[in-house]
Amino acid sequence: MTSTTGTDAPSAETGGPVSLAGASAFPDSIAVTPGADGKKVLLAAPRGYCAGVDRAVDAVEKALELYGAPVYVRKEIVHNKFVVETLTKRGAVFVSEADEVPEGARVVFSAHGVSPAVHAQAAARNLATIDATCPLVTKVHKEAVRFASGDYDILLIGHDGHEEVEGTHGEAPEHIQVVGGPDEVDKVEVRDPDKVIWLSQTTLSVDETMQTVELLRQRFPNLQDPPSDDICYATQNRQVAVKKLAPDADVMIVVGSANSSNSVRLVEVALDAGAGTAYRVDKAEDLDPAWLEGATTVGLSSGASVPEILVREVLERLNALGFTGVEEVRTTTEDIMFTLPKNLRADLKAAGHEVDHPKRSRARQA
Repeated sequence: MTSTTGTDAPSAETGGPVSLAGASAFPDSIAVTPGADGKKVLLAAPRGYCAGVDRAVDAVEKALELYGAPVYVRKEIVHNKFVVETLTKRGAVFVSEADEVPEGARVVFSAHGVSPAVHAQAAARNLATIDATCPLVTKVHKEAVRFASGDYDILLIGHDGHEEVEGTHGEAPEHIQVVGGPDEVDKVEVRDPDKVIWLSQTTLSVDETMQTVELLRQRFPNLQDPPSDDICYATQNRQVAVKKLAPDADVMIVVGSANSSNSVRLVEVALDAGAGTAYRVDKAEDLDPAWLEGATTVGLSSGASVPEILVREVLERLNALGFTGVEEVRTTTEDIMFTLPKNLRADLKAAGHEVDHPKRSRARQA
């Protein structure tokens, strides 16, 4: 397999010159080639960056470019170790809470969203905020507010402690119960079984979520569905692609960090769909050659917070280990675009900066 790193690509070691935003879209960067000895990689598509992640990462990069370092970021802007390390080198300062940000400084809220209490805390410290919450997460927040105002009990399916769940729960804590999965359904108590609705964390497994919903519906037959599917398009599309290739994969490799819910789910989805074995890696160096012993076909995908350069470097490592063929397994083509946060866009425009990178927020994979 010919090298796909390219002269203008960022390096996972150095962070490189190319913007992390838009890094999921490298047209023609990965060649589809036959393997010389039958060993090949089935490359999932779609994979990697979604539009919400691209927007959030771009917001931090554009803020650094416009305002200069430091730019503070509450929590990890997205759940990817390489992205956080790279942005740190460029001047981003990641903090756990807004009260760690110097009074009057600038802070970016991550793609996972924050509660009203965090907004209030930032306002009390006179922080200049850039809200990079994914618009799909914002939609769930608005649903929570809407149904809480109607005095519903809201069953939020998700992982307790995850930033997205904390943010959504904070919109109406007196109305929302977090349900971690099917094994927690029996613990749920509601005031009026005729006024119950479910919402969900956007990055869950579709199958697991619906299993939880069906069990909840057995307990509460009048349980209402949200007005639209809360599982985000990117999560669902990546799972569908993995399901399609997994039965043909002796080994499945998912690129993504341990705290990335959607990346962890992809490993589970691959195993459930018939992959021989499945592993998650942060980067190419994490791949253990022993995993590939006896294998002829390796499946490869990445979570929605993973820049494409990390996938390409895993491909390079697989190539070096004898898996020289690459066959793309595409189930859909994504072309979703989210604009930058409004106040950042306005400041960029006023300063004469380019507001949108040509490839920014385009989740189409090559």
